[in-house]
Amino acid sequence: MELTELPNSRTEADGSAVIRVLSYNIRSLRDDEDALARVIRACAPDLVFVQEAPRFFRWRKHAARLAAKCDLVVLSGGATAAGPLLLCSLRAFVERTEDVLLPLTPGHHRRGFATAVVRLGGARVGLLSAHLSLNGPERLAQSQALLDRLAGMDVPYAIAAGDINEGPSGAAFALLASTLQDCRAVAPWGGEHTWVRSDPARRIDAVFASAGVEVLGCGVPTGLPGVTSADLLAGTDHLPVLAALRLPAVR
Repeated sequence: MELTELPNSRTEADGSAVIRVLSYNIRSLRDDEDALARVIRACAPDLVFVQEAPRFFRWRKHAARLAAKCDLVVLSGGATAAGPLLLCSLRAFVERTEDVLLPLTPGHHRRGFATAVVRLGGARVGLLSAHLSLNGPERLAQSQALLDRLAGMDVPYAIAAGDINEGPSGAAFALLASTLQDCRAVAPWGGEHTWVRSDPARRIDAVFASAGVEVLGCGVPTGLPGVTSADLLAGTDHLPVLAALRLPAVR
């Protein structure tokens, strides 16, 4: 079944911006990169919140190649953020970017945030891509660090997205949802589960938005024109989350 009801990107007469936001764990481009790019292009995003971007030899070249295949550009992140990456369309006017490394817990992977502040139409918004820890207590601390980082951006709106590594019933996910809108819960659209390689399937990837952002729809774009099951399976081991959001113009 095709999904056709998700709004397309546009700038409204008053300057408000309707945008498409995609969150995607790409497993360091170890799978079918062309299939991955086809999925991203079909989703027509203004912003892509990437997790597990390439982090080692010539990582910038790999990130730029993926962006070019998707008709996007690299905004921030990558190895300098320990994996999270932000891509954007030329519609976004970039105000500033910052890559953030989180405290390293011995024996665990280093984690970080890719962040930026951009303008879309008449709206100004802070962005944060994250891939939280597999360890519960560390993941909870990172969720609080995420909220603190967004609060310090001094922006009217904020969007955070990423691989949370737990579902909505988990403490870290619940902490994020207590302050931000869990976009899938607010306006369900498309599929729900983002990790289907185990039983049961789970929703461990999410898009969150601050108060004032209008959520128009959010979910896994299975059935969206141009998105095939074969490409979703071949591109990476996670399924993407696509959201349509409306950012009211700020005067």
